Amino acid sequence: MSNQVILIRLGSERDTTACKYREDDMQYLLLIYDEESRRPEMTPAEAEVSWKPWADYSDWLREAGWFVGGEALQRTATATTLRQVDGKTVTTDGPFAETKEQLGGFYLIDCPNLDDAIEATKRMPALERGFSVEIRPIYRPEG
Repeated sequence: MSNQVILIRLGSERDTTACKYREDDMQYLLLIYDEESRRPEMTPAEAEVSWKPWADYSDWLREAGWFVGGEALQRTATATTLRQVDGKTVTTDGPFAETKEQLGGFYLIDCPNLDDAIEATKRMPALERGFSVEIRPIYRPEG
């Protein structure tokens, strides 16, 4: 059984009313989401096998000249959220919002355009494992 990738683009153009983008040197953050409860406990040998496709993907990004950085994140239970309430900083253990999917990792890539960022994302092991990936352009002010 193969997984089919379905891409949906909302709108035909970037919304330039909210912010301006520089067209050169585009960087994209690929945000990887999954349900933490689906992450199995693994032996070191199982983890090595599980991480191999990710290492291969990172190598592919490096060979393409697009890799800037990337990391897996610890579980949300290790997170700390800060907010300002009545002029005081309040810290909360864990994420602020309860969600079905949690941010599990990211890649920062530097490629010519959104089409290339989509192509890079389609090759990521996350999709075949049922994760979702959000592609977010890095904001660069004009000037």
